[in-house]
Amino acid sequence: MKILITGANGQLGREIQKQLKGRDVEVIPTDVQDLDITDVLAVNKFFEEKRPEVVINCAAHTAVDKCEEQYDLAYKINAIGPKNLAAAAYNVGAEIVQISTDYVFDGEAKSPICEFDEENPQSAYGKTKLEGEKFVKALNPKYYIVRTAWLYGDGNNFVKTMISLGKNHDELKVVHDQVGTPTSTVDLARVVLKLVDEKNYGTFHCTCKGVCSWYDFAVEIFRLTGIDVKVNPCTTEEFPRPAKRPKYSVLRNYMLELTTGDITRDWKESLKEYIELLQK
Repeated sequence: MKILITGANGQLGREIQKQLKGRDVEVIPTDVQDLDITDVLAVNKFFEEKRPEVVINCAAHTAVDKCEEQYDLAYKINAIGPKNLAAAAYNVGAEIVQISTDYVFDGEAKSPICEFDEENPQSAYGKTKLEGEKFVKALNPKYYIVRTAWLYGDGNNFVKTMISLGKNHDELKVVHDQVGTPTSTVDLARVVLKLVDEKNYGTFHCTCKGVCSWYDFAVEIFRLTGIDVKVNPCTTEEFPRPAKRPKYSVLRNYMLELTTGDITRDWKESLKEYIELLQK
């Protein structure tokens, strides 16, 4: 099987490549310098030459605040890119995995959000990612849309930021009124590959299990690393940012529960494993 990975140098792209090692597949890893997914002619030519059987799109404009001021660029990468990939994949008979986000919802829910709950994005990032989902659904029936949240892995992320700040400060302020679920790329990659193996098409939520605030997340990071820093809870209003953050981002992996089985771990277990690897 030929698997094309776009955004292969990102956190998830790297983890998927790692988990594919030793399997009987040909991996075609690409990043923007190899394939510009916003260029329809380049995408079509690439697919005609390489003829992948599965496309896993990990490419995205994920700088949430920058998306507010770079809306056109965000739309090109997060919506036009998936459109081009989905259509090109359809033309060669390939399946497409589109990685999406909790930001497609408004963050006002009071209980875990299922796949069929109504989307209502409040930021440029969320709006453009939702448009990407719509294009994929419209242009290729063999799709897997996988929404995740609070992702960390091999790359820049909240865990590494906190560790760096904690080593250089006695006290830190971290937002306590936004809740969600920290998710390891290890868990997400396992689910993505399981869906592909089982040809389980559709829209899925995939986060680790459990709920916490960014404040709780930071406290657990420092507990596991043994870094001595005082963490003070603060409100979203005390930390104004250009893009609106969802207050409630707890996704329920409902479709996984009902179909292929939810193989994700509790967020604390996955975080412990990640920090142990960082410390080696």
